[in-house]
Amino acid sequence: MSVLSSTLDSYRIQLKNTSEVTMFILLGFTDDIVLQVYLFLLFLVIYIFTLVGNLGLILLVIIDSRLHNPMYYFLSVLSSIDACYSTVVTPKMLVNFLAKNKTISLFGCATQMLLFIIFGTTESFLLAAMAYDRYVAIYNPLQYSIIMSPRVYVPLIIASYVGGILNASFHTAATFSLSFCASNEIKHVFCDIPPLLAISCSDTYINQLLLFCLVSSIEIFSILIVLISYSFILLAILRMRSAEGRRKVFSTCGSHLTGVSIYHGTILFMYVRPSSSYALDHDMIVSTFYTIVIPMLNPIIYSLRNKDVKEAMKKLFQRLGFIKKIHSSH
Repeated sequence: MSVLSSTLDSYRIQLKNTSEVTMFILLGFTDDIVLQVYLFLLFLVIYIFTLVGNLGLILLVIIDSRLHNPMYYFLSVLSSIDACYSTVVTPKMLVNFLAKNKTISLFGCATQMLLFIIFGTTESFLLAAMAYDRYVAIYNPLQYSIIMSPRVYVPLIIASYVGGILNASFHTAATFSLSFCASNEIKHVFCDIPPLLAISCSDTYINQLLLFCLVSSIEIFSILIVLISYSFILLAILRMRSAEGRRKVFSTCGSHLTGVSIYHGTILFMYVRPSSSYALDHDMIVSTFYTIVIPMLNPIIYSLRNKDVKEAMKKLFQRLGFIKKIHSSH
């Protein structure tokens, strides 16, 4: 937290010295008041499901001893990231749907950008770490608990966060060192990098290059680890004689591969392309998908195809008396 606060303090100083704009206006999706109410209700439901799903998954991992292994520790960290990721963006967006004043302060905008890049980048690294965890579990199951000891999975989680903080610090510092004097209207629902570069009156070539290079490097590194891990997993599957064993591996890895594909697919589409191809209206929908919709989908993706999570959920409902009530009502 001290690193985060000192970073934000440095941004506050930079903002005072380098920018003439003190407030931004988040234009959002539409000016239609009726449509804004419908969008408010839609995203409120999505946000509630996101919090309930992710916090529920964390609770299951904490209270059920069968889920006390690295795979589910990674999953609970992913859920905490998704809950935070969505919270950085959604509450402000919900307020703006109903408010006449859709402004956000310069420092608030920098803080929002910093936090959402931290959680977004951390998720990329964590998904790669989860792929390595699955490789160890399937390729070398007898040594799994020894190889994936706390001395391994804890540093992997910490390293994911450190990578996220460093990447976010570079992008936020680079973006808010620009001058914003031409316009303060951001054609977006939150403070993302491309729409801010679009309204800057400074030369943004270096920023665009930095965005492309850093995002490309992180994506290549993360996806490469996933591909290598799953290449070894595929070899392990081909060696299996048991059809039941293969089915179990596919169900375990299928959910992770689905989550990885959806997340990285949207990130690649959003950031790893020439700046000339940016269309802010289209990009706003895509970025809303990966910051708001994907955090809601992840608990569903990882729990519906996971027998242990479903059993833990059933056990929790039984403990709360919910299942008994259902049976007694019949």
